[in-house]
Amino acid sequence: MRLSSYYSPTLREAPADADLVSSKLLIRGGFVRKVAAGIFVYLPLGLRVLKKVEQIVREEMNSIGCIEVLMPIMQPAEMWHASGRWDDYGPDMMKLRDRHERDFALGPTHEEIITTTLKNELNSYRQLPLALFQITTKFRDEIRPRFGLMRAREFLMKDAYSFHADYKCFKKAYDSFYAAYSMIMQRIGLRYIVVEADTGAIGGSESHEFNVIASSGEEKLLFCNCGYAASDEKAEYSYVLPDTEDSELPIEKVMTPNARTIEQVARFLNVDNSKIVKSLLYKGRDSQLIVLIRGDQELNEAKLRAAMGDQTLTLVPPEEVSKHLGVEAGFVGPVGLPDEFQLIGDLSVKNIGNVVVGAMERDMHYINAREGRDFTIKRWEDLKIVRRGDPCPKCGQALQETRGIELGHIFNLGTKYSESMGALFNSEEGGMKPFIMGCYGWGISRTISAVVEQLHDKDGIIWPRSVAPFEILILPLLKHGSDGFAFAEELYYTLLKEGYEVLIDDRDASPGVRFKDADLIGIPLRITIGRSFSQKMVELKLRDGSADLTVDISNGTEMLLETIKELLDAYKPAEIGREEA
Repeated sequence: MRLSSYYSPTLREAPADADLVSSKLLIRGGFVRKVAAGIFVYLPLGLRVLKKVEQIVREEMNSIGCIEVLMPIMQPAEMWHASGRWDDYGPDMMKLRDRHERDFALGPTHEEIITTTLKNELNSYRQLPLALFQITTKFRDEIRPRFGLMRAREFLMKDAYSFHADYKCFKKAYDSFYAAYSMIMQRIGLRYIVVEADTGAIGGSESHEFNVIASSGEEKLLFCNCGYAASDEKAEYSYVLPDTEDSELPIEKVMTPNARTIEQVARFLNVDNSKIVKSLLYKGRDSQLIVLIRGDQELNEAKLRAAMGDQTLTLVPPEEVSKHLGVEAGFVGPVGLPDEFQLIGDLSVKNIGNVVVGAMERDMHYINAREGRDFTIKRWEDLKIVRRGDPCPKCGQALQETRGIELGHIFNLGTKYSESMGALFNSEEGGMKPFIMGCYGWGISRTISAVVEQLHDKDGIIWPRSVAPFEILILPLLKHGSDGFAFAEELYYTLLKEGYEVLIDDRDASPGVRFKDADLIGIPLRITIGRSFSQKMVELKLRDGSADLTVDISNGTEMLLETIKELLDAYKPAEIGREEA
């Protein structure tokens, strides 16, 4: 491909609203253009990268016997009502109505469609197992679309679904997808970590995330040398519950004028934050909860939603608390709470006594309150956000922390969808049973940003060979019609015949501009034909700086071609592989 006739508009400066490094470099390098918040056009270079990522993912799905299909983007609302997820996804789902006032969604995922389709096609255990995948556009109405391709409202995704007669069969499929996802990371050429993760609105009993290691990643990941690893939404806390604490004192109501926050109450009463119990009001699909957690801890909402099986649970804003409880936020407490409010306790509250709680009156708190005497929690859960340095739930060592970008996510759905949607089969033992299902997602378009976040320098992108838009850039610095330019043209055609993907920068632009664009675009190998060509020397440079050399071509191009092959075959800009916890 000739750069003079290729649409690759580079920019010296990134738009002011480009937030991450990847957003800036992909826009400046002419890979994408932003249309609106979270919506992008893929320019020719970007599309080439996208197609390469897509092909790697497709090949790994084919390798484990997963069969490709294509499902509709528009999905009838009744399918989502049947699964119970129409409300779970809430405002994140792009919804629309047709001319007949029928509700539809632009699919954020396809569990409902695939289950509905196959429940009418699969009717016997003899047809199982079955795994299908698609690569298609998804839509999610992000409240704050940001970070370029990493949190877009329209994005390309691979989603796969498997159907099984029993859990033993499902586990084999789950393990095969786990291995395939690991291979995708390795083939692209990335450092990554696999962690236990929250299942969120997808649901199910188990899931693992595949994260690219990147300091800019949204995902906060906890891991331990013993092998335990989990996202901060999922990480368990290793509680050590006290046998007894403090001598029992009578509960007492005290004035705490204008002391609403934990810090204000602690300062006014001269107590430690750990001796205060927060009472947080949450509202869900059909319930209201008061969640109790120690004042020095932070509540993990993902854990709460998973524990209660309600993805619609949200914290009631402080200004609305009085509408529900008749008291301002900051003075809410569990003593004398109306019966319609269920008390959920974090394990940090268990077995501690003589604590401070809100008294359900303005400017009033109770001191010396005790669970079991003054209020009763019937449901206990691990609801704390785990941090770096907290004890590992498996071995007790201090947890370490890193940041990552989630690319892949695999789920054990169990019978969540098959039971709710009536997807049954005739079992080998006789009788009808619901399918055991798995679901497996990979963010195709977000992979592009993840690669750039991990692989870049101050001058631009450093593409691994596997997904680079081109493998080789030929940069002739000599005039058109010169022997050097003629050699560049001849080398271009030779390399094309050898099967390489080659871009030649034959533009009438200054060397400085072309060198800057070469670094910005990030093609793995640059071949420069410049002044040293008069001594029959050609310059080769790998984009990551691992090789910068000249090759003598006075006796022909055989040595040059061998060197090109050796450099590209060995090119690994990242320390590829799984980050061991």
